[in-house]
Amino acid sequence: MKRKFDPLETGFHIFFLICGILSVGFVLLISIYLIISGVPAIVKLGPVNFLLGQKWSAGTEEFGILPFILTSVYGTAGAVVIGVPLGILTAIFLSKVANPKVSKVIHTAVELLAGIPSVVYGLVGMIVLVPAIQRAFHLASGACLMAAIIVLAIMILPYIVSVSETALRAVPKEYEEASLALGATEMETYFKVSLHAARSGVATAVVQGIGRAIGEAMAIIMVSGNVANMPGLFKSVRFLTTAIASEMSYAAYGSLQRQALFSIGLVLFLFIMLINGFLNLVVRKEAA
Repeated sequence: MKRKFDPLETGFHIFFLICGILSVGFVLLISIYLIISGVPAIVKLGPVNFLLGQKWSAGTEEFGILPFILTSVYGTAGAVVIGVPLGILTAIFLSKVANPKVSKVIHTAVELLAGIPSVVYGLVGMIVLVPAIQRAFHLASGACLMAAIIVLAIMILPYIVSVSETALRAVPKEYEEASLALGATEMETYFKVSLHAARSGVATAVVQGIGRAIGEAMAIIMVSGNVANMPGLFKSVRFLTTAIASEMSYAAYGSLQRQALFSIGLVLFLFIMLINGFLNLVVRKEAA
């Protein structure tokens, strides 16, 4: 039977199609702009010198970003190691263990964490966390990679908790009832049945957390020291994002320094795309 033509429905289809095309177009335009702006510096400096160089100096026009790359990798990995287990355990508690009133209060607090601007995280970290690390480990400065990892771990928690909790609540009750009927304890059921059934949603939460950790700049620049050192847990460091944020404002237009900053943006963009692509591939395999 032929469907009757509905102008309103057709209009909505066209509107949604345009929105989808615009979204893809924006990504393509950003990609093209970064390539055009970032490739010249990589060509001038040489890919090996740029990616594996350990010195960043505008005065001598030496722009090596290996310290920035390693710092971003270590910082993100450290935040994930701390934030993911804590977030998943919190999600299990909220969705399976806590009574509704307690769950509602904690869930509200988690949502509040997600709404706090990143600069506030950085300000609190700079005032509270950095001096605490300095005193605890007798350092000249507490602004270091460890402070950045802790701040990032806290910042990714709301995303991991919220998405994981939603996925765990969506697990059919029959799965858990069957597990309990077979003699499993409640904790065994939650960790071996519920968490396994919600693995796709939990993996998505991890992807979002990693994306937030890699792309953060403002909070990190306030607690990491922002010094172009090779990464060390108690050393002042600079991330890929903070390198761009700290120098773009005074880099001369058309200079090699400015081009190198765009090249960092291109590397960061490719880095995020590769990680998200890999993690999404893992998610699809887990869901299959």
